[in-house]
Amino acid sequence: MKRVGLYAKKHHPDAVGFGREVMNWLQERGLEVFLEEDLAKSLGLVRNYVDSEIPERADLIIVLGGDGTLISVARHVGARMKPILGVNLGSLGFLTEITQSETFATLERVLAGDFTVSSRMMLDAVVLRGGREVARFVVLNDAVINKGALARIIDMETSVDGVYLTNFKADGLIVATPTGSTAYNLAAGGPIIYPGLNCLVISPICPHMLTNRPLIVSDRAVIRIEVKFEDQHVVLTADGQVGMPLKGGDVVELRRSEVRTLLIKSPTKDYFSVLRAKLRWGER
Repeated sequence: MKRVGLYAKKHHPDAVGFGREVMNWLQERGLEVFLEEDLAKSLGLVRNYVDSEIPERADLIIVLGGDGTLISVARHVGARMKPILGVNLGSLGFLTEITQSETFATLERVLAGDFTVSSRMMLDAVVLRGGREVARFVVLNDAVINKGALARIIDMETSVDGVYLTNFKADGLIVATPTGSTAYNLAAGGPIIYPGLNCLVISPICPHMLTNRPLIVSDRAVIRIEVKFEDQHVVLTADGQVGMPLKGGDVVELRRSEVRTLLIKSPTKDYFSVLRAKLRWGER
């Protein structure tokens, strides 16, 4: 690895100073560093790159921040599928496993080729309007259909692989990857899914019928959701960060993406230790 892309959480008090430390450390070892635009400007550097340019140039991506920052970067990396090292500048994250104090020791191992990667499924979310594609998103965590503050319960006619499932009547519907199972899905009462499993989870948000429960389907399934409403404010959000308003009759199709996110694993933590720490399992 000779070229490194460096992203940092915007407006984080420690991100700029630590970003400078990481940049200097890498440059001292002869690596070329590509800084995203906001970080470069904060450091007073003239040469910078927009977020989407860096994955094309870099062999390794470093993200300083939290899970939200890493998820945003993962969408920019997209089909280039470069390994991402997430450094958490706050509390321990589900995806950003490396702490600030572990950063340089971990980088030494990564640059020496001593690391393992967790390959995470991503999801293609396509919006069809009148049978024509009007938007497409690639997401790491989840795609969510949700109502606005004053909207009534949404009817969402849902099928899996062309077979009718049900007409969900709820405040919304979540389709999550295993990575996203610990995000909105978990808050909505869905299961935690081990990242290595090949599946998706469909979780209704506050369903009108108490018998509607989260459903796990194959990662090869095509999930088709037709939203049925009039004069309501309903939106599709991708990873809670981007999205678009929906109209009555719109169809959202979701399927496993050919793109995957490659996360460099912590050499000192495993998935279950992260769960225990984040969710405070075993504490009273």
